[in-house]
Amino acid sequence: MDLRKLKTLIDLVSESNVSELEITEAEGKVRIVKSSGVAVAAPVMMAAPVAAAPAVVAAPAAEAAPAAETPAVIAGHTVKSPMVGTFYRSSSPGAAPFVQIGSVVKEGDTLCIVEAMKILNEIESDKSGTVTQILCENGQAVEYGQPLFIIE
Repeated sequence: MDLRKLKTLIDLVSESNVSELEITEAEGKVRIVKSSGVAVAAPVMMAAPVAAAPAVVAAPAAEAAPAAETPAVIAGHTVKSPMVGTFYRSSSPGAAPFVQIGSVVKEGDTLCIVEAMKILNEIESDKSGTVTQILCENGQAVEYGQPLFIIE
């Protein structure tokens, strides 16, 4: 595998919420695992996955508690990302955004684009109403099921 390609994959994993990536190609197989700040050799990680799991699960659970409270406060219908990708508010860098806060949308109107693997996927509104919140920044990486918009 090309060293530049490997470096790019490592950078993508380190900057995203993905914890593990495995790619198999004709040249070989690469597995990239992001640890929680502790460097662990692959044989040790294979030998003790049960011991490492509680520490990894405990830290996000503590951080998830404040995040779990926020959606309870948000009123209205939440439009979530149907895939992992990059969030874009407009069709091109110079174009006007599809919607703004206060925009009235109908079911089926395009709200944004999520780019995944060089494919631009238009995300449509699944409810008619008024956009009250835009929860992502332009160019931000989004995860599957991540809230993007609030429509009332």
